[in-house]
Amino acid sequence: MTTIFLVRHGETEHNRAGRGLGRSDVGLTELGMAQAEAVARRLATEPIERILASPLDRAGQVARAIAVHHGPDPETVEALIELDVGHTEGLEIAETRRRYPEFMDVWATDEGHTVRMPGGESLEDLALRLRPLAVQLVEVSEGDLVVVSHNFALRALLCELLGLGLHRWRAFQLDLASVSSLTVRNGRVSVRSLNDTCHLTNLNLA
Repeated sequence: MTTIFLVRHGETEHNRAGRGLGRSDVGLTELGMAQAEAVARRLATEPIERILASPLDRAGQVARAIAVHHGPDPETVEALIELDVGHTEGLEIAETRRRYPEFMDVWATDEGHTVRMPGGESLEDLALRLRPLAVQLVEVSEGDLVVVSHNFALRALLCELLGLGLHRWRAFQLDLASVSSLTVRNGRVSVRSLNDTCHLTNLNLA
């Protein structure tokens, strides 16, 4: 049996300000780094053999914090990069609605996964590039591992791993610095925990 831990990166200034965040390579805030350390402590006693991370540094910072407690260095996996949100990068939701009302009308429906972000990707595009990784994670189930990535990427990956239609992506809430865990046994994937943030309670910032 293998356990896959899915970790979302910690807080960035974009998250704090409620602005769209896709491929911009912004780092973590002070709180985000404290969250990364809390995730690392949460996973410190797990028998982790591999750490896979998005190429964006906000995920890399979390992966490196986790690696302090374990042997393997983080492996950068290009497929784990966040959805390309195109022209909505850095925009608050109200501004996105003002500039792209037709897109937002479709995005809010059950067909939202099919429509491309203005100047960017659709969730279908994202799922397509994640599919080979999902297959690999299920078929090559040797040793526990951590996947550090982003909001849209992790929700799309969950749909792929669990064999759910991508239209179900909104069924998952993944908060900043959350840890979700899946078990893989004989090619079958089961949810062990989802959106666990207990390790973030009472963070002490200097």
